[in-house]
Amino acid sequence: MATNEKTSILIIYTGGTIGMREDPVTKTLAPMKFGMLLDEIPELNKLGYSISSITFKPPIDSSNMTPAIWAQLAKTIQKNYTKYDGFVILHGTDTMSYTASALSYMLENLDKAVIMTGSQLPIGVLRTDGKENIITAVQIAAAKKEGRSVVPEVCVYFSSQLFRGNRTTKKDSAQFSAFASHNFPPLAKAGVDIVYNYDKINYPQNKGVLKINTSIDERVIIIKIFPGLSRRYFEALLQLPELRGVVLESFGSGNMPTSGWLINAVKNASKRGIILLNVSQCPGGKVLMGHYETSLALQKAGVISGRDSTVEAAVTKLMFLLGQNLSPEETKYYLNNNLKGEIEI
Repeated sequence: MATNEKTSILIIYTGGTIGMREDPVTKTLAPMKFGMLLDEIPELNKLGYSISSITFKPPIDSSNMTPAIWAQLAKTIQKNYTKYDGFVILHGTDTMSYTASALSYMLENLDKAVIMTGSQLPIGVLRTDGKENIITAVQIAAAKKEGRSVVPEVCVYFSSQLFRGNRTTKKDSAQFSAFASHNFPPLAKAGVDIVYNYDKINYPQNKGVLKINTSIDERVIIIKIFPGLSRRYFEALLQLPELRGVVLESFGSGNMPTSGWLINAVKNASKRGIILLNVSQCPGGKVLMGHYETSLALQKAGVISGRDSTVEAAVTKLMFLLGQNLSPEETKYYLNNNLKGEIEI
């Protein structure tokens, strides 16, 4: 905990649109120094918190996000965990949901808020959404009730709504409400007041020392199923050297073509120890393996249901579990279970 009376917040600036400014010559957006970003938000000084910052050098466009940077973020939080009451991560929007999902698995015994936010317009632009996003994210990260963090989770705050991070997906590149959580309600809504949905927030049962687990196996691919999917290409993907995991984006409630070659390709991959996880292409709803004949064959072939998981939560969960040196049976067991609120059982 913080050693002074003021609530202390650490802002971790990774990069993204929120910290960009337009080059007067090329008219392209490039990262600005974090001190310049804070100068654009003098309102933070009125909150009465002790605010510190760490800046990634160089700042990273979220399109360049990698598992190594996820690990860097987790280690940064662990290193500073006892010094601060809450954390705010400024991050580009394009891969924010991937990072939020990955961090939710990497951080064990988390009992402080880790709030990710960003913006659709740079902080220096007159109509920027960045100011409100940062100010409210800091307030939520600092919020306490009965001496504990109100939201001790990895979350995404954007456009007046706080979501569980591993339930989010970026839905829009042109509107301020860039994120959605189709299968799980917001943890809070910020209007005149910040109203928390306490019943939906995950609180740790037993408070322990924060631990991090940054082992990730990147030998995972995503295959989107579509009409006309080539047998040649599909089979080639499943035979990639060293491939360990596949997220299959299926139709509706988990359906795929019942072509014999496709089912056989999946079955053979499963027999070779490749883990196949089935998620829906639909933003809302969930995979119901065996509900239709078209998914029953997949279930028999060894495919695991991703239930109501987002693609982002599914692929990072698979990468995380494959990094733990588990047996295929153990990996499937944990995929079938809710680890950090990412699926509904």
